[in-house]
Amino acid sequence: MNKALLALILAAVSATAFAKLPAPTDEAKAKAAEAAAKTAHAGKTDAYLLCKSQDKVAAHVQKTNKAQAGKPVATAPCADPGKFVYTPPEAAASAPVAAASAPAVAAAPVKK
Repeated sequence: MNKALLALILAAVSATAFAKLPAPTDEAKAKAAEAAAKTAHAGKTDAYLLCKSQDKVAAHVQKTNKAQAGKPVATAPCADPGKFVYTPPEAAASAPVAAASAPAVAAAPVKK
């Protein structure tokens, strides 16, 4: 009997683990989008730093071991991603709409 009761309790407790989570709020979605953008920028920054260090090592090898280094291979220049600047998609999308609707509001006649 104790085993059956314990199994029933465990089944009831485990059922709560399968409950659905509520949908994320707009604020949570915005934070997640910003975090994803920061992560992507960090990856670009890391790639830039790696490119610069590889260029430095290649220049050193060319300078010190001219006979063993061989002919240098032309590569694309390192692209600096710059500082992280995040523009939320809603703000970027609403800016042209607001600018387009502003002249229409200003052109409307004012009734007295």
